[in-house]
Amino acid sequence: MEINFDKDSGLVPVIIQNILNKQVLMLGYMNREAVEKTQKDGKVTFFSRSKNRLWTKGETSGNYLWVKEIRIDCDADTLLIKVIPEGITCHTGSYSCFGEKETQGFLYDLQEVISQRIDKKTDNSYTYKLYRKGINKIAQKVGEEAVELVIEAKDNDEDLFKNEAADLLYHYLVLLKAKGFKLEDVERILEERQIK
Repeated sequence: MEINFDKDSGLVPVIIQNILNKQVLMLGYMNREAVEKTQKDGKVTFFSRSKNRLWTKGETSGNYLWVKEIRIDCDADTLLIKVIPEGITCHTGSYSCFGEKETQGFLYDLQEVISQRIDKKTDNSYTYKLYRKGINKIAQKVGEEAVELVIEAKDNDEDLFKNEAADLLYHYLVLLKAKGFKLEDVERILEERQIK
């Protein structure tokens, strides 16, 4: 990786992005030494312009940014570092330095609704009624929906196929909850497989 440190007094801007949900977390700067330390330690280290020294994100808070991938832009003067954040990123207590809350998309929102229905024991909820029937019934429903999806995949009715796919995803989320896991747990495994 040939980085051009000559444009800005030996520093390059570094964009930090959550590898799992693609949200931009912060912007910092690195000199050559900070890049080398980041690569060596696997934790993001910046060059602090205000402190005039190297600064590892999380050195006092414990909220490290664990490096998963480093990319360089087309002009070789900006880095994109994809990370798994440990805790919040911003010193103000926000998820990101841009004031954004962590968002992961609709499936994660649905996962949260499923979790709430189960945790709050919402009696009139299909989700909670299914959950109360136990792991065997939940697993059976996932199997049924998977088979129905396969059957619809062989036909040409796009609406039925998409509806069966949605049913499978929903019941899979219920199964994850019943087993004490989340989508994030499965994502980490897939992400580790992809990196290898």
